[in-house]
Amino acid sequence: MKTTHSLAAIAAYVIWGFLSIPLKLLSSYPSGLILYFRVAAATLLLALVAGLFRRKASVRVWHEWRTLPTRERRRLLWVNVLCGLFLATNWLIFIYVINHINIQTGSFAYLICPILTALLGNRLLGEHLRQNQWVSIVLGGLSCVILATGALTNLLFSLLIAASYAFYLIIQRQSTVKDKMVLLTLQLTVAFVVLAPFYALFSGGTAVAAIGYDFWLLVILISAFFTVLPLFLSLFALQSLTSGTMGILMYINPIVNFLVAFIYFREQSSWQQLVAYAMIGVAVLLYNLPERRVRQYA
Repeated sequence: MKTTHSLAAIAAYVIWGFLSIPLKLLSSYPSGLILYFRVAAATLLLALVAGLFRRKASVRVWHEWRTLPTRERRRLLWVNVLCGLFLATNWLIFIYVINHINIQTGSFAYLICPILTALLGNRLLGEHLRQNQWVSIVLGGLSCVILATGALTNLLFSLLIAASYAFYLIIQRQSTVKDKMVLLTLQLTVAFVVLAPFYALFSGGTAVAAIGYDFWLLVILISAFFTVLPLFLSLFALQSLTSGTMGILMYINPIVNFLVAFIYFREQSSWQQLVAYAMIGVAVLLYNLPERRVRQYA
């Protein structure tokens, strides 16, 4: 059974790794427009799933929230509002980077994201870090310095993507809602409620009637196959796999992204970028080194 869960996790991260391909096909449309309808479609799909297949879980979460003290309810509400906004921000920057800068920049963001999340978790939440993890954070910082010497703009966008997702993860840890599917449905609903009044701003003046059929088909594909499906697979995998195992498998996503960039889209890299990528790869391996092995080398 554990093999099935592992395959589900691998499939989820592989699917997310190919997300850049349909996004690239929408590069002629404003990034805000893509975000707007991705959030709308994903919210609708998750709401349908919650209503048809997860009604009991949704009702349970609602009753749990109603029984909380008023102060705790408000805190939980603001946690989910902030999570929805950070997730939407992360999606928007990622879409823009893939379509208007390059795929490597987006891939690098998700390589450094776990390390940045660990650093912020230590600074903001007081989470403990082992010695090897501190070394990996230093290596990650050095890789960013090297990348900045040849592609400062790219680095800044990578850091924006990584930071928005890191803050999303850190804030989400403050939520007491255990059902992640219901939680994401709530957060995307919040994001859409915030985005809805600003269609004119996000659409870049594009009227709904002027949007082609290719846009609708690709947005539905992105929302269903590249958002909801891998989410289901990852949640299924979490039933058996530890969060540590999921964290290691998560690196499949940026690795596939890099392969898509170099092989499919024929993107090129400078020597500074290659050195930075190699250094962050070493940092990732070092960060995920098991504690027993760390003690052997100490």
